[in-house]
Amino acid sequence: MPGARSPFEYAILRVVPREDRGESFNAGIVLHSRPKRFLGARVELDAAILQALAPGCDPAIVQAQLDVIPRICAGDPDAGPIAALSRPERFHWLVSPSNTVVQPSAVHTGISTDPSATLEHLFATLVRGRT
Repeated sequence: MPGARSPFEYAILRVVPREDRGESFNAGIVLHSRPKRFLGARVELDAAILQALAPGCDPAIVQAQLDVIPRICAGDPDAGPIAALSRPERFHWLVSPSNTVVQPSAVHTGISTDPSATLEHLFATLVRGRT
């Protein structure tokens, strides 16, 4: 049923330019709903915050790391071997803990009738700071 409420899980994607300082900022959301067969991500790098936290960090490199995430979600064959995995496997790979500049939060859950709209809401609220 299109309007049925279904569970979903998501993680916030954070940019951590200097692990030793522990500073981070939100730069994206990845959301998966198995019952709705949905996996999607929205990303946006705030280069001004990156510059303030880590003046020597190249925003183009961080942007490239962020840009591949929605492509992996979509199963884009040019996004590498992870994009060829099943939808749940891609989600779990993307939200696995890492020590890279882009790091996922813990996985959170919820219920939604429209995972795409929920992704947009979470992105607006948690990344752009709008309610």
